[in-house]
Amino acid sequence: MRIGILNTDTIKPEFATKYGQYPAMFSKILLQTDQNIQVTSYEAHNGEYPKHVDECDAYLITGSKVSAYDDIPWVKELKNFIQFLHEQEKNIVGICFGHQLVAEALGGSVAKSDKGWHIGIDSVQLNKNATLFGDVKEKFNLIYNHQDEVQKLPINGKLLASSASCPIAMLSIDNHVLTFQGHIEFEKAFAKDLLDMRKDIFGETLYHQACESLKTHTDDLKVTKWILNFLTKS
Repeated sequence: MRIGILNTDTIKPEFATKYGQYPAMFSKILLQTDQNIQVTSYEAHNGEYPKHVDECDAYLITGSKVSAYDDIPWVKELKNFIQFLHEQEKNIVGICFGHQLVAEALGGSVAKSDKGWHIGIDSVQLNKNATLFGDVKEKFNLIYNHQDEVQKLPINGKLLASSASCPIAMLSIDNHVLTFQGHIEFEKAFAKDLLDMRKDIFGETLYHQACESLKTHTDDLKVTKWILNFLTKS
């Protein structure tokens, strides 16, 4: 399978030295799950796209520090590309900002959560729409770091998982779009570095709760397998 990473951000050099940029993080978890995957990255935030849509079997949109509703030319261009992919029924995966941007591009809406920042490891629960992935009420843990959230599902979108802190944590459209608010690609050490960087923004209480949550196990490999199975079946 050929997966194209549509990268939407550049992380700080001191973090990139330790963990790599986002495409490297995604390549690591994808190849850890299936060594036969071919990964190509496109710097979508710099206007780089595949010359032809069939260069890849699926496209994965990464996280970003910008918002899905920002009036930024490259964000609008990527929304247009998502709409084109959807029309062509190409496989689309969205993670964090990617999850939000897919929702925005395809008829949903995104806004800042009235609960504030959602950070650290959270456990979200599958619902009856998610039987392809697991049993009803089965929970899975991922790392979160966001304050924007999907507040309205895209057209034909199905809610697959949620938590009290993240009502729309996982969604799908038809059999070719699958998105998650949580991060499959974050190492706990990287998550901790991000928490440290924004400690003053979060405040002491929320910061310490999030740091404590990082002791919990994550299901990043399991969720990555779900994604690959979904892409294979679709």
